[in-house]
Amino acid sequence: MRMCSIASGSSGNCIYVGSDNTHLLVDTGISKKRIEEGLHELEIKGEELDGILVTHEHSDHIQGLGVFCRKYEIPVYATAGTIRGIEECHSLGKMPAGLLHPIEVDKPFPLGEIEVHPFAVSHDANEPCGYRLESNRRAVAVATDLGMYDNYIVNHLQNLDAVLLEANHDVHMLEVGSYPYPLKRRILGDKGHLSNELSGRLLCDILHKNLQHIVLGHLSKENNYARLAYETVKLEVTLGENEFKGEDLHMFVAKRDEVSEILTV
Repeated sequence: MRMCSIASGSSGNCIYVGSDNTHLLVDTGISKKRIEEGLHELEIKGEELDGILVTHEHSDHIQGLGVFCRKYEIPVYATAGTIRGIEECHSLGKMPAGLLHPIEVDKPFPLGEIEVHPFAVSHDANEPCGYRLESNRRAVAVATDLGMYDNYIVNHLQNLDAVLLEANHDVHMLEVGSYPYPLKRRILGDKGHLSNELSGRLLCDILHKNLQHIVLGHLSKENNYARLAYETVKLEVTLGENEFKGEDLHMFVAKRDEVSEILTV
Protein backbone atom coordinates (compact mmCIF):
# COMPACT_ATOMS: atom_id res chain seq x y z
CA MET A 1 0.00 0.00 0.00
CA ARG A 2 0.97 3.62 -0.50
CA MET A 3 -0.06 6.74 1.39
CA CYS A 4 0.73 10.37 0.60
CA SER A 5 -0.47 13.72 1.89
CA ILE A 6 -1.35 15.98 -1.03
CA ALA A 7 -2.37 18.71 1.44
CA SER A 8 -2.97 18.74 5.17
CA GLY A 9 -3.81 21.63 7.45
CA SER A 10 -6.61 23.80 8.77
CA SER A 11 -6.96 25.39 5.32
CA GLY A 12 -7.39 22.19 3.31
CA ASN A 13 -6.92 18.42 3.41
CA CYS A 14 -6.47 15.75 0.76
CA ILE A 15 -4.78 12.39 1.33
CA TYR A 16 -4.03 9.66 -1.20
CA VAL A 17 -4.13 5.98 -0.23
CA GLY A 18 -3.72 3.23 -2.78
CA SER A 19 -2.50 -0.19 -3.80
CA ASP A 20 -1.21 -1.45 -7.15
CA ASN A 21 -4.67 -1.41 -8.72
CA THR A 22 -6.86 0.70 -6.42
CA HIS A 23 -6.53 4.46 -5.91
CA LEU A 24 -8.47 6.45 -3.31
CA LEU A 25 -8.59 9.96 -1.92
CA VAL A 26 -9.53 10.78 1.64
CA ASP A 27 -11.13 14.26 1.46
CA THR A 28 -10.91 16.90 -1.26
CA GLY A 29 -10.52 20.10 0.74
CA ILE A 30 -8.37 21.88 -1.84
CA SER A 31 -8.95 23.05 -5.42
CA LYS A 32 -9.35 20.68 -8.34
CA LYS A 33 -6.13 22.08 -9.80
CA ARG A 34 -4.13 21.30 -6.65
CA ILE A 35 -5.63 17.80 -6.43
CA GLU A 36 -4.66 17.15 -10.04
CA GLU A 37 -1.14 18.48 -9.46
CA GLY A 38 -0.75 16.19 -6.46
CA LEU A 39 -2.01 13.17 -8.37
CA HIS A 40 0.36 14.03 -11.22
CA GLU A 41 3.30 13.75 -8.81
CA LEU A 42 1.97 10.29 -7.95
CA GLU A 43 1.67 9.49 -11.68
CA ILE A 44 -2.09 8.99 -11.31
CA LYS A 45 -4.82 10.55 -13.44
CA GLY A 46 -8.07 11.79 -11.93
CA GLU A 47 -10.11 9.30 -13.95
CA GLU A 48 -8.06 6.44 -12.48
CA LEU A 49 -9.39 7.04 -8.96
CA ASP A 50 -11.74 4.37 -7.61
CA GLY A 51 -13.35 6.46 -4.90
CA ILE A 52 -13.29 9.49 -2.63
CA LEU A 53 -13.77 8.93 1.10
CA VAL A 54 -15.05 12.00 2.94
CA THR A 55 -14.49 12.36 6.68
CA HIS A 56 -17.02 15.18 7.23
CA GLU A 57 -18.62 18.17 5.57
CA HIS A 58 -16.47 21.08 6.79
CA SER A 59 -15.08 23.15 3.93
CA ASP A 60 -11.42 22.27 4.55
CA HIS A 61 -12.37 18.69 3.68
CA ILE A 62 -14.83 19.10 0.78
CA GLN A 63 -14.26 22.46 -0.94
CA GLY A 64 -12.90 20.85 -4.13
CA LEU A 65 -15.40 17.99 -4.21
CA GLY A 66 -18.02 19.49 -6.52
CA VAL A 67 -15.68 20.68 -9.28
CA PHE A 68 -13.56 17.53 -9.14
CA CYS A 69 -16.54 15.18 -9.27
CA ARG A 70 -18.22 17.06 -12.08
CA LYS A 71 -15.08 16.54 -14.18
CA TYR A 72 -14.20 12.96 -13.27
CA GLU A 73 -17.44 11.47 -11.83
CA ILE A 74 -15.64 9.54 -9.10
CA PRO A 75 -17.87 7.74 -6.55
CA VAL A 76 -17.99 9.45 -3.15
CA TYR A 77 -18.38 7.50 0.10
CA ALA A 78 -19.45 9.16 3.35
CA THR A 79 -21.78 8.68 6.29
CA ALA A 80 -25.43 9.67 5.86
CA GLY A 81 -24.90 12.74 8.03
CA THR A 82 -21.91 13.85 5.99
CA ILE A 83 -23.80 13.33 2.74
CA ARG A 84 -26.56 15.53 4.10
CA GLY A 85 -23.94 18.19 4.85
CA ILE A 86 -22.50 17.88 1.34
CA GLU A 87 -25.94 18.27 -0.22
CA GLU A 88 -26.64 21.35 1.92
CA CYS A 89 -23.31 23.00 0.98
CA HIS A 90 -24.40 25.30 -1.84
CA SER A 91 -20.85 26.46 -2.60
CA LEU A 92 -20.07 23.01 -4.02
CA GLY A 93 -22.61 23.41 -6.80
CA LYS A 94 -24.72 20.53 -8.05
CA MET A 95 -23.20 17.10 -7.47
CA PRO A 96 -23.60 14.62 -10.35
CA ALA A 97 -26.46 12.21 -9.74
CA GLY A 98 -25.64 8.82 -8.30
CA LEU A 99 -22.14 9.60 -7.03
CA LEU A 100 -22.90 9.91 -3.29
CA HIS A 101 -22.86 6.53 -1.54
CA PRO A 102 -23.83 6.30 2.16
CA ILE A 103 -21.67 4.19 4.47
CA GLU A 104 -21.90 3.34 8.16
CA VAL A 105 -19.22 3.53 10.82
CA ASP A 106 -17.97 0.14 12.04
CA LYS A 107 -19.26 -1.53 8.86
CA PRO A 108 -16.25 -2.27 6.59
CA PHE A 109 -16.69 -2.37 2.83
CA PRO A 110 -14.41 -3.19 -0.12
CA LEU A 111 -13.19 -0.75 -2.74
CA GLY A 112 -11.16 -2.72 -5.26
CA GLU A 113 -8.20 -4.25 -3.46
CA ILE A 114 -8.71 -2.14 -0.31
CA GLU A 115 -10.97 -2.90 2.65
CA VAL A 116 -12.28 0.36 4.12
CA HIS A 117 -13.04 0.52 7.85
CA PRO A 118 -14.86 3.75 8.82
CA PHE A 119 -14.80 4.61 12.53
CA ALA A 120 -16.61 7.36 14.41
CA VAL A 121 -14.71 10.40 15.70
CA SER A 122 -15.72 13.19 18.09
CA HIS A 123 -15.96 16.45 16.13
CA ASP A 124 -18.59 19.17 15.65
CA ALA A 125 -19.90 17.91 12.32
CA ASN A 126 -23.01 15.94 11.35
CA GLU A 127 -21.56 12.42 11.45
CA PRO A 128 -17.75 12.56 11.14
CA CYS A 129 -15.49 9.56 10.79
CA GLY A 130 -11.92 8.47 10.29
CA TYR A 131 -10.72 5.71 8.00
CA ARG A 132 -8.63 2.61 8.45
CA LEU A 133 -7.64 1.04 5.12
CA GLU A 134 -6.31 -2.48 4.72
CA SER A 135 -4.88 -4.45 1.82
CA ASN A 136 -2.62 -7.48 1.55
CA ARG A 137 -2.07 -7.66 5.33
CA ARG A 138 -1.06 -4.01 5.52
CA ALA A 139 -3.03 -1.24 7.23
CA VAL A 140 -2.92 2.56 7.23
CA ALA A 141 -5.25 5.10 8.82
CA VAL A 142 -6.27 8.74 8.56
CA ALA A 143 -7.33 10.09 11.97
CA THR A 144 -7.90 13.84 12.11
CA ASP A 145 -10.50 16.22 13.57
CA LEU A 146 -10.52 14.42 16.89
CA GLY A 147 -11.84 16.48 19.75
CA MET A 148 -10.88 13.65 22.05
CA TYR A 149 -9.94 9.99 21.90
CA ASP A 150 -10.85 6.93 23.92
CA ASN A 151 -10.40 3.16 23.84
CA TYR A 152 -12.68 2.94 20.80
CA ILE A 153 -10.33 5.16 18.77
CA VAL A 154 -7.23 3.42 20.13
CA ASN A 155 -8.65 0.03 19.15
CA HIS A 156 -9.25 1.16 15.57
CA LEU A 157 -5.66 2.38 15.30
CA GLN A 158 -3.95 -0.78 16.52
CA ASN A 159 -1.44 -2.71 14.40
CA LEU A 160 -1.04 -0.06 11.72
CA ASP A 161 1.85 0.16 9.29
CA ALA A 162 1.37 3.91 8.76
CA VAL A 163 -0.86 6.62 10.21
CA LEU A 164 -1.70 10.24 9.51
CA LEU A 165 -2.57 11.65 12.93
CA GLU A 166 -3.89 15.08 13.86
CA ALA A 167 -1.62 17.45 15.80
CA ASN A 168 -3.72 20.56 15.36
CA HIS A 169 -2.58 23.13 17.91
CA ASP A 170 -0.33 24.10 20.74
CA VAL A 171 -2.57 24.80 23.73
CA HIS A 172 -0.59 27.82 24.94
CA MET A 173 -0.47 29.41 21.48
CA LEU A 174 -4.22 28.95 21.16
CA GLU A 175 -4.98 30.35 24.62
CA VAL A 176 -2.94 33.55 24.15
CA GLY A 177 -3.75 33.96 20.45
CA SER A 178 -6.22 36.23 18.68
CA TYR A 179 -9.10 33.77 18.25
CA PRO A 180 -12.36 34.83 19.96
CA TYR A 181 -13.09 33.02 23.21
CA PRO A 182 -15.97 30.84 21.87
CA LEU A 183 -13.75 29.57 19.04
CA LYS A 184 -10.96 28.75 21.50
CA ARG A 185 -13.43 26.79 23.63
CA ARG A 186 -14.67 24.95 20.56
CA ILE A 187 -11.17 23.90 19.47
CA LEU A 188 -10.22 22.81 22.99
CA GLY A 189 -13.49 20.96 23.58
CA ASP A 190 -14.36 17.30 23.13
CA LYS A 191 -15.72 18.01 19.64
CA GLY A 192 -12.83 20.20 18.53
CA HIS A 193 -9.28 19.25 17.60
CA LEU A 194 -6.41 17.25 19.06
CA SER A 195 -3.52 19.25 20.56
CA ASN A 196 0.12 18.35 20.06
CA GLU A 197 0.31 16.86 23.55
CA LEU A 198 -2.79 14.71 23.11
CA SER A 199 -1.57 13.60 19.69
CA GLY A 200 1.63 12.37 21.32
CA ARG A 201 -0.27 10.54 24.03
CA LEU A 202 -2.54 8.86 21.52
CA LEU A 203 0.52 7.86 19.52
CA CYS A 204 1.98 6.24 22.65
CA ASP A 205 -1.14 4.05 22.86
CA ILE A 206 -0.83 2.76 19.28
CA LEU A 207 2.95 2.44 18.88
CA HIS A 208 4.33 -0.97 18.05
CA LYS A 209 7.48 -2.20 16.36
CA ASN A 210 5.88 -2.50 12.91
CA LEU A 211 4.48 1.04 12.75
CA GLN A 212 6.78 2.23 9.98
CA HIS A 213 5.54 5.76 9.26
CA ILE A 214 3.88 8.50 11.33
CA VAL A 215 2.61 11.66 9.66
CA LEU A 216 1.43 14.56 11.81
CA GLY A 217 -1.29 16.48 10.02
CA HIS A 218 -4.10 19.03 10.12
CA LEU A 219 -1.91 21.67 11.80
CA SER A 220 -3.48 25.02 12.57
CA LYS A 221 -1.88 27.86 10.63
CA GLU A 222 -2.38 30.31 13.50
CA ASN A 223 -1.87 28.14 16.59
CA ASN A 224 0.92 25.73 15.71
CA TYR A 225 4.01 25.28 13.61
CA ALA A 226 5.69 22.19 12.27
CA ARG A 227 8.79 22.10 14.48
CA LEU A 228 6.75 22.61 17.64
CA ALA A 229 4.29 19.85 16.73
CA TYR A 230 7.11 17.46 15.87
CA GLU A 231 9.14 18.12 19.03
CA THR A 232 6.11 18.01 21.33
CA VAL A 233 4.87 14.68 19.98
CA LYS A 234 8.39 13.26 20.07
CA LEU A 235 8.79 14.33 23.71
CA GLU A 236 5.45 12.78 24.70
CA VAL A 237 6.64 9.47 23.23
CA THR A 238 10.00 9.69 24.99
CA LEU A 239 8.36 10.44 28.34
CA GLY A 240 5.49 8.00 27.86
CA GLU A 241 5.14 4.59 29.43
CA ASN A 242 6.29 2.60 26.42
CA GLU A 243 9.44 1.02 25.09
CA PHE A 244 9.98 3.64 22.37
CA LYS A 245 11.83 6.94 22.25
CA GLY A 246 10.94 9.88 20.05
CA GLU A 247 14.13 9.60 18.05
CA ASP A 248 13.24 5.99 17.15
CA LEU A 249 10.29 7.07 15.01
CA HIS A 250 10.08 7.73 11.29
CA MET A 251 7.85 10.77 11.74
CA PHE A 252 7.34 13.99 9.81
CA VAL A 253 4.82 16.82 9.57
CA ALA A 254 2.59 17.05 6.49
CA LYS A 255 2.64 20.48 4.86
CA ARG A 256 -0.45 22.41 3.91
CA ASP A 257 0.78 23.32 0.43
CA GLU A 258 3.23 20.59 -0.59
CA VAL A 259 2.90 16.94 -1.51
CA SER A 260 4.64 14.72 1.04
CA GLU A 261 6.96 11.84 0.39
CA ILE A 262 5.18 8.70 -0.73
CA LEU A 263 5.00 6.17 2.09
CA THR A 264 5.08 2.52 1.08
CA VAL A 265 4.17 -0.32 3.43
